[in-house]
Amino acid sequence: MANEVKVTDAVILMAGLGSRLRLSGEEMPKPLIQVAGRAVFSYTIDALERAGITTVHIVTGWNSAALLDGLQPLIGPKMKLHPIHNPNWQKQNGVSVLATAPHLHSPFLLTMGDHLFGPAIVDLVIQNADFNSVNVAIDRKLDAIFDLADAMKIKTEGDRVLTIGKDRDDYNAIDTGLFVCSPEIFKYLERARSRSPDGDCSLADGVGAMASDGKVRAIDIGDAWWQDIDTPEMLAQARAVIGRSPHLDIKRTRPMHREKT
Repeated sequence: MANEVKVTDAVILMAGLGSRLRLSGEEMPKPLIQVAGRAVFSYTIDALERAGITTVHIVTGWNSAALLDGLQPLIGPKMKLHPIHNPNWQKQNGVSVLATAPHLHSPFLLTMGDHLFGPAIVDLVIQNADFNSVNVAIDRKLDAIFDLADAMKIKTEGDRVLTIGKDRDDYNAIDTGLFVCSPEIFKYLERARSRSPDGDCSLADGVGAMASDGKVRAIDIGDAWWQDIDTPEMLAQARAVIGRSPHLDIKRTRPMHREKT
């Protein structure tokens, strides 16, 4: 049964330097990089508007002014762009999420400025979310993941997330970088930051702590397509795929091998 609660706020993290792409000579901020003739951010905005998002909180850091100049023209009249500067942008992404806490008091969508999604994924996650938990869109098609070694790995049991971490060996799904979050995530991130000697924390720290308390759900995206563009190779892959299907109506083939359990 579809949720009756409306999610109208989204958070997009884009505070980082994008160092791996910059080292390859790509000077453009990742959300503004052109893929099949459009900025990455414009694909995200299309998906969010379709899902009923009306306010987009973007967390900026490095080169904020230039980034905002490029993003503003991509926002349509039905959406509000709310920039939030993270002065500690050199730290991990959990600190960027915490920068949004004063502005969010109800369930919200959270994603990354360098991820591309098929158009149905955002709707799927919102409609199937438990608003008292963190809900993460997962991909179980392990053989279809481009650069599996770099992916954020998740261990699930049914629809419950047990563990999350990039360097885990025991996993059966991949975090796609799309979440619907209860504001309770801020409490867990603040706790993780307070325990760090340098006041740092990652989003995975907070999600992992909530998972330990049984408060993180997995929502399988099925055959839908997504792609991170964190490296030159990932960007080339996204351009190749979207060049063949510019509306992101792309299906991935499920893996033929037995998934890890």
